[in-house]
Amino acid sequence: MPPRLLRDRLGLSLPGLQFALLAWVLHPELGRPTWPPLTLLLCSGLFGFWRSLRHARLVDDTPTARIASAAQGYAELRGQGQPLAGLPLLSPLNGLPVLWWRLLTEKRNEKGKWQQESLEQSQASFLLDDGSGSCLVDPEGAEMLVQRREISERDERRYTLWTLLPHDPVYVLGDFRTLGPLDGTKEDPMGESRRLAERLEQWKADQAGLLARFDLDGNREIDLKEWELARQQARQELRQQQADEAATAAAAELQRVVAPGDGRLFLISDLEPAGIARRFKLWAGFHLLVLLGSAAALGRLVQLGLL
Repeated sequence: MPPRLLRDRLGLSLPGLQFALLAWVLHPELGRPTWPPLTLLLCSGLFGFWRSLRHARLVDDTPTARIASAAQGYAELRGQGQPLAGLPLLSPLNGLPVLWWRLLTEKRNEKGKWQQESLEQSQASFLLDDGSGSCLVDPEGAEMLVQRREISERDERRYTLWTLLPHDPVYVLGDFRTLGPLDGTKEDPMGESRRLAERLEQWKADQAGLLARFDLDGNREIDLKEWELARQQARQELRQQQADEAATAAAAELQRVVAPGDGRLFLISDLEPAGIARRFKLWAGFHLLVLLGSAAALGRLVQLGLL
């Protein structure tokens, strides 16, 4: 199945806006001028072309660095994804270990069409290992270009799950930082059992999310077996969080990739860089056509004296 740029909401929303403006131009109401939507089309095409081409050039022009020798700042890294301290996340649908997941839940409405009900995504960090060393990858704020997608249906709901798995090839473009020595983590006075109970209470408060993740038989109830799975998932997440904190505290130097502070592209993908750049170039070509078409239409209005 074709990959999808999951977090690029602005890039995905631009074509929708442009088609809506085009519909306005082609079906004007009586007395309504066409130059405002054409002007907006031209501006959106210019912005989309600049943005997509900029992203393509960042992917093409940023050389791949080795983690052991990477300079501080904006960097491109490639390697294998690894779980932290041997404790991967569990998939919210089947309980299998993953590095990252995003779950779209849709419900069939009265007209028989699918309508989005919820959209959830993991935020846990994972390791990237390129053979020369490893670094922590924090996916918060990243655009995720992930091709592995699973779709399942049950109880009038459709679940679409994107995942990165342990040992997957991972491409990362972001801000590479090396932090100095860190203090050890303090003991948690709440205790593991209390933290587990609090997390389960949070999940119970969100019944829709709880059913979407753990109602395996689709009967809209959480039985003992499914509740035990929820407890295991909560315990796994808490242990991963503790392992992350412990590994961070023990490291003399912590290497991490995060979202750039200057707004440049932060991208995580399981695709090759050439394919990623080609995708952005195709979008740039689409926006260029919108730009040229709207500019020609505006020029025609000027020629006819309608502007």
